[in-house]
Amino acid sequence: MKRAPLIRRLVEKALHIRRLTPEIENEINVELTRLGHISDVDYEALELLMAEMDAGRVRLTPSR
Repeated sequence: MKRAPLIRRLVEKALHIRRLTPEIENEINVELTRLGHISDVDYEALELLMAEMDAGRVRLTPSR
């Protein structure tokens, strides 16, 4: 079975817990830097995350 791209899995995790933690945000940034580009699947996942945040269904957890 093929695994979903890492960014998509991280977005799914944020949606599941209804929070974008600094750790998840950092992992997304590291993966984007490592890849050097963004796939359509990852772009759509990030768009969904931003829409959920704009709607107030996902909160940004501040750094400590």
